[in-house]
Amino acid sequence: MSELSNPQPITAGDVARGVRRMAFPSVVGDEVWWEEERPDERRVTLMRRDADGTVRELLPAPWGVGNRVHEYGGRSFLPVPRRDDKAIPRMGVVFAHAEDQRLYLWERDAGEPVPLTPEPHTEAGLRYADFSLSSDGRSVLCVREEHGRARASGTDGGPGAQAPVGAPAGDEQTAGDHGTAVEAADTVAAAGAVSPVDTVGPADTVGPADTVGPVGGTEPVAVEPAGTDGAATAPVPDAPHRGRSGRGGDIRRSIVAVPLSGRGAQDPSVIRELASGADFYASPTESPDGGHLAYVRWNHPRMPWDGTELRVAPSQGTEYTLKGGVDESVLSPLWVNDSTLYLASDWPGWWNLYQAGLKGQAIALYPAEEEFHAPPWRLGHRSFQVLSSGLVVALHGLADMTPSLYDPETLDLTPIATDLTSWSQLDSDGESVVAIAASPTTPPCLVRLDPATGSIEVLRTSDLPGAGGDAGTADDAAPFRIPVPQAQTLPGRYGAPVHVNVYPPEGSGPAPFVIHAHGGPVSHSTKEYDLVKAYFTSRGIGVADVNYGGSTGYGRSYRKRIHKEWGVVDVEDAIGVARSLVDQGLADPDRLAVRGPSAGGLTALMALTADTFACGVSYYGVADLLGLAESTHDFESRFLDSLVGTLPGFTERYRERSPINRIDEIDVPVLLLQGTADPVVTPDQARTMAAALGERGVPHALVEFEGEGHGFRSAEARIRALETELAFYARVFDTDFGLGVRPLTLSTAPPERPRAAEPEPGPDAAPTQAGSLSANGSAGTEEALEREHQSG
Repeated sequence: MSELSNPQPITAGDVARGVRRMAFPSVVGDEVWWEEERPDERRVTLMRRDADGTVRELLPAPWGVGNRVHEYGGRSFLPVPRRDDKAIPRMGVVFAHAEDQRLYLWERDAGEPVPLTPEPHTEAGLRYADFSLSSDGRSVLCVREEHGRARASGTDGGPGAQAPVGAPAGDEQTAGDHGTAVEAADTVAAAGAVSPVDTVGPADTVGPADTVGPVGGTEPVAVEPAGTDGAATAPVPDAPHRGRSGRGGDIRRSIVAVPLSGRGAQDPSVIRELASGADFYASPTESPDGGHLAYVRWNHPRMPWDGTELRVAPSQGTEYTLKGGVDESVLSPLWVNDSTLYLASDWPGWWNLYQAGLKGQAIALYPAEEEFHAPPWRLGHRSFQVLSSGLVVALHGLADMTPSLYDPETLDLTPIATDLTSWSQLDSDGESVVAIAASPTTPPCLVRLDPATGSIEVLRTSDLPGAGGDAGTADDAAPFRIPVPQAQTLPGRYGAPVHVNVYPPEGSGPAPFVIHAHGGPVSHSTKEYDLVKAYFTSRGIGVADVNYGGSTGYGRSYRKRIHKEWGVVDVEDAIGVARSLVDQGLADPDRLAVRGPSAGGLTALMALTADTFACGVSYYGVADLLGLAESTHDFESRFLDSLVGTLPGFTERYRERSPINRIDEIDVPVLLLQGTADPVVTPDQARTMAAALGERGVPHALVEFEGEGHGFRSAEARIRALETELAFYARVFDTDFGLGVRPLTLSTAPPERPRAAEPEPGPDAAPTQAGSLSANGSAGTEEALEREHQSG
């Protein structure tokens, strides 16, 4: 039995309100701007720090930034610098307004923000993300996502397809004449040759670094025979998707140039479409002279960490693929000059930095078996920046990234000394660099790095419980201990390594332990400051964060371990870690729990089919893979092709890997926490799982959070979720854990409408209605917010 030694356990209120979430910092002259969450107001706003250190809100309520491209969104603003040309707007900001998803321009002392894009015909039907300024400063280049438009053929060249929204129009022509070249190239690409096992694919030539991989495949053709991992016989580049797409069949994406004049709000024709025809786009950026447009694209069924193309469109000439393919992930192109790009590519096995000329072979700047980029779950992240001196500040590492200075002349990579161990989201004005950084004992903070001296200035820190405002480090302000993880590499399936961060609890002796499986599943957990883990460890419960096979941060081979093995490799790794902790004497074998959000919820539920865990907790987790394949949003609608297999050929495998079909093997209590407005894992998954558990008499509880999406945004929801989870462990382990509320009542009967009895509210909980936890938050993702501090 673990004896508690900490007299001040962390409360759920500390967790929900204790950390200010900041993201996407930008250097704007002598100021710094960034996005900052306001949980109590249920919005994300823009903040700025003046040269004198004053911090103030840039956009007052009710304005809030946020975009829902790919549902996960990303960077939602772009500073518009002051120019001498009077035709260019004064210092201001272009932002996506969370409420209606339109783009607005706001200038200081100019009144209300001015819309730049038209009102959509359907709610949030036009979305914009991944912004950059055109070379002439007159337009914003971005990814546009249109909802509610049928794509009869999947490309703009087929019968029934929509015509481009914009066309060259007088003085609104921007970014050269890229639109004409790209549209022509995509029309040609759509007329490629027919493969024996695929539909029409693009006729693009393969670039110097391209490799040809497995066929993308479209339904109803089954690329792989049922029950095997057989390869298709005629590999070709992926074609734009025209088959099964969950909810994404009426979604169309393109790269557009939005004039800063505001004319596009009333006349959509002046919003020029620069690239279209592919399923997904990212990172549009124009060369300094305006002669070339570079961007990243990919098609279903690939995810951006599987295979992308870096495309270059000359203002005069034909667009082409510079680097990338179906088995190479190319990300974040950045112009060094008019004819040279830096980029990240995972060929041949790690996301490293490359230099590419407009026609020449791409060259690895610093080949290393570590990652210089992270998976682009959200658009707008960058892990490297070029300084005016020509030096490059780059983040790199295994899972957790730290900065180094790369010299292209000497080819040296020099680490920058820092106690902050997890860095992300770089931005630079050419001289200084800003980022979000953290450590196991320091919450994420906004920092400025001077590359010339290596000095690091903390510009804004996270509020801590009892700190009464900003604090320099957790040790300065926290009235409790923050657990420091112990990194371990344990043997997994067939001897493959499994990376895990172990957070020992307060006290001594074998303790109850929670095995945490991150979401994604192609993502990873970092070792940065985490009050959720402290919430448990301060009560004598240990936590083990498992970066199971398939996690990012450890190279392509480790990431590919989950290929066709989701629901197997991740589950075995979680079980193996739990048993190893028991063997080490750290964990009590009778008090092991497994938890996970989203994809990690499937891992947790599947792990309950083995005789290892005493209970399991699923936060908006997947219970039915076939249901997920048919109902999830477009970005992930073909994700399961690589994680499980293509349909319909692998239907039986989908059933075998779905917890809903393994109920007869689950005999331990289950807690299901679910938002009612979840567009990724829809509420019917948790409800069906609860009903099935009840039919079999398995103790369970389903708690629904009204209005919450894929992740809980409001402080009330976060508080109630944590208190309910702790009450669940108290009930199962028959231990108080300093709870302050009665243990959760579990049901063993099938309810007419799945619902759970609630624990009595703790001191931090808001009043709720019985049977449903009320939280009127907007759709968003806790996983996405976590990835902001994991991704470069």
